[in-house]
Amino acid sequence: MLVSLKWLSKYIDLPMSHEELALRLSLSGLNHEETTEIGGDIVIDLEVTSNRGDCLGHLGVAREIAVLYGLDVKTPEPKLAPGSTKVDTLLSVENRFVDACPRYTARVIQGVQVGPSPAWLVEALQSVFWKAKVDGTIEPYQSINNVVDATNFVMMECGQPLHAFDYAKVADQKIIVRPATKGETIEAIDHHSYELDASNCVIADANSPQAVAGVMGGAQSEVTDATTDLVIEAAIFTPLSVRRTARKLKLHSPSSFRFERKVDPVGVDWASRRVCELIVQIAGGTVADGIIDTAPTIPASPPVVLRSSQLERILGIKIDAEEVQRILTKLGCVAQAASDESGTYVPPSWRHDLTREADLIEEVARIHGYDKIPEDSPIPVAPSSKREFDTAMERVRHVLTSAAISEAMTPSIVTAKLDESISPWTDRSALQTETAMLKGARRLRRTLLPSLIEGRAKNWASASIAADLFEIAHIYLPSEPGQDGDDTLPSEQYSLGIVSGRDFFEVKGTLETLCLRMGIEDRLTVDPIARAGLAKGGAVALKIGDTMLGYLGIVDPKTLKAWKLPPPVVVAEISLPALLELSSLVPQQRAVSMFPSVQRDLNFVVAEAVRWAELENVVRDAVGDSLADVTYRETYRDPQKDGQGRKRVLLSVQLQRHDQTLSGEQADALIGKVVDECGKKLSAELLS
Repeated sequence: MLVSLKWLSKYIDLPMSHEELALRLSLSGLNHEETTEIGGDIVIDLEVTSNRGDCLGHLGVAREIAVLYGLDVKTPEPKLAPGSTKVDTLLSVENRFVDACPRYTARVIQGVQVGPSPAWLVEALQSVFWKAKVDGTIEPYQSINNVVDATNFVMMECGQPLHAFDYAKVADQKIIVRPATKGETIEAIDHHSYELDASNCVIADANSPQAVAGVMGGAQSEVTDATTDLVIEAAIFTPLSVRRTARKLKLHSPSSFRFERKVDPVGVDWASRRVCELIVQIAGGTVADGIIDTAPTIPASPPVVLRSSQLERILGIKIDAEEVQRILTKLGCVAQAASDESGTYVPPSWRHDLTREADLIEEVARIHGYDKIPEDSPIPVAPSSKREFDTAMERVRHVLTSAAISEAMTPSIVTAKLDESISPWTDRSALQTETAMLKGARRLRRTLLPSLIEGRAKNWASASIAADLFEIAHIYLPSEPGQDGDDTLPSEQYSLGIVSGRDFFEVKGTLETLCLRMGIEDRLTVDPIARAGLAKGGAVALKIGDTMLGYLGIVDPKTLKAWKLPPPVVVAEISLPALLELSSLVPQQRAVSMFPSVQRDLNFVVAEAVRWAELENVVRDAVGDSLADVTYRETYRDPQKDGQGRKRVLLSVQLQRHDQTLSGEQADALIGKVVDECGKKLSAELLS
């Protein structure tokens, strides 16, 4: 927000220097960006936060200065001479889109003479409407005409955007606030054409749109030198509607900037009267009697109770009740009741951000001065602790970064091409946004894998870096059909996605290590599955017991061609809620046997279809409590000795008891049981 000190001095006496003023405003929450001299005027650039839309006008800044220095604000009081013609005989307004436009007001001015603006008006606007060029020079404001300049002046004065229509170009002298129809177009005053849809609010006449509500007026009804009668619009447009429209059309303006941050609902009428007064002063004409207002009744802000005990508890200092009341009333709050113990205040209409006791405490603190709160102020604090989720995520990141896998961040909105390449969790259509959040992207991702593969591909294309990546983020799973035929609600799931150029079993080993570090004692098992985008026979579902954990697979080389990425690429994605449910983050005491262990190596010949997980399960069940560990060593194939479709699997079995030393006979008996069970259940033959 550019603030002209010359302009500001119209509303408040400024005995301080601009350096002191900028510093004091910064300490109270309006950060000072820079100071520029424009034509003998000092202009300070203030950073206005999104909750302080009231400071997007000189009067709002003047109110801040007044409370900081104990000054009075000289707010102009517009005076309009009543016209002989009633406004409702000249114009009608119909609001069909109350959700986007809670309040719309209109006045009519007849007999204006559009022409150049007076020097004082041009000078004021040039102080706050300018752009810095690349070479360091300034591109000044180009005056349009006295009517348009007056609307811009009042907007920069009070923060309320206004618009003037050429009355003669409003068909049937009727204003209609309505949603645009799909495919409807409008030529804005920047002389570019924009295509609209039903989510956009427009200000139309009986025939066609005349303005994009809250964003920009239309060229068809803009004020020209031939204009003699005006319709003056002053309205409230909801931030969400304006923001959505501005983003969709890529059309941003000073008006949309202010509506997105909310305007004063009560100040709408003041701004309308003020601009009409200025136009009559500099362009002549007569204001029709009355105003058309679609919502003349404005509900008062709810009162907020401020307790002195809470103020002292949070700030750590005691502030006199009189000073608290002075600060809040100077900010525009109305004191309904006040005592040494508490006070009840009604926030002003322009402070929509004051809704809670904590908000009033913050106002008192910033005006009283943060610098007046001692560093050793006795503020009671409680020790904080990390959430279990945060601790778990730290451990997950530590395991993966230790495995030389780098963390990535990718957008949650993806293109149709990315979305359709791989989707292990569901085949149902992805959720979509109404408007594209990124260029060409409007689908909420159903998995992290395509975005991570794309990230790996971009690293490969730019620097031939075979990047191994992981990401911890949300995915958005569409609803599944319920038993009664109704769809359940969509679910938002935290997932861990991994993409790597390593061997399938290396990635599986990393996931097994992750499970161990998360305190999961049960083994990670796999079930073969088929998924589009993953190689045939190269994809598995990951389970721990009966809990479905996620998926692991080799990306199909045909899929990789779309990214021009060399194979192999292995991907995995697991559900973090499922992982956390099984995890035990606090280490538990485990008994360690004081007796020595016995290790035996076994070499089985089994069918090619027998998986290691099946063989391991049989060994564990056969040995029972005396098993310390079973370890896979290697697989060897020799069709000439063992026959076609057969393989040798070498494994080590470690035996140990907690109550005694195993004798050789006891160990032989247990191993014999293992051999017998493997022969019965898997047709395994032991090689001597």
